[in-house]
Amino acid sequence: MKNIGLLGGSFDPPHQGHLHISIEGKKRLKLDEVWWLVTPQNPLKISKPATYKERVNNCKIITKNFPIKIKEIEKKINSNYSFKTINFLQNHYRNINFFWLMGADNLIEFHHWQKWKDIFYNIPIVIFKRHGYNTHALKSITKKTFEKYRISNKQIHKGLFKKLPAWVFFDTKEFKISSTEIRNQREILRGKN
Repeated sequence: MKNIGLLGGSFDPPHQGHLHISIEGKKRLKLDEVWWLVTPQNPLKISKPATYKERVNNCKIITKNFPIKIKEIEKKINSNYSFKTINFLQNHYRNINFFWLMGADNLIEFHHWQKWKDIFYNIPIVIFKRHGYNTHALKSITKKTFEKYRISNKQIHKGLFKKLPAWVFFDTKEFKISSTEIRNQREILRGKN
């Protein structure tokens, strides 16, 4: 069976932090592939993002030399919710073990996600440190709810994720990316189109 990491989000714009999580996840879990799932619209973000087409194109540009595939599954199935997307993928790709990859910032607000507890019971969760968010993430409602299912990040292997829920918080390099840097990167990406 293949093992694939899923990184979902708005990717507005995609940046080095997304690449880092993807490459680290692939390496540490010995994943076959990492798929980026570009959401048409994040229900927790009020501000209007760049267009969907622009965000997908920017993802393709930034991942060009990396083992990452850009998937437009959420648009195809008309999903704005991770639980619906995960459910679809697991029902349509039964020969694949999926792992949900995310930054620590997502753990803070995870209890606001649709069917957030069900997500933990349906897919292994792999969390990576993110500058400025780690302390809050490790005090979050979700962390407290699923504390007893946390796997040590020492000598990690895929077999530890067979029984769900199961999640890990990797102590990895953190990327400090400012809004200014992201806006500047967006302008660079737009210039390449």
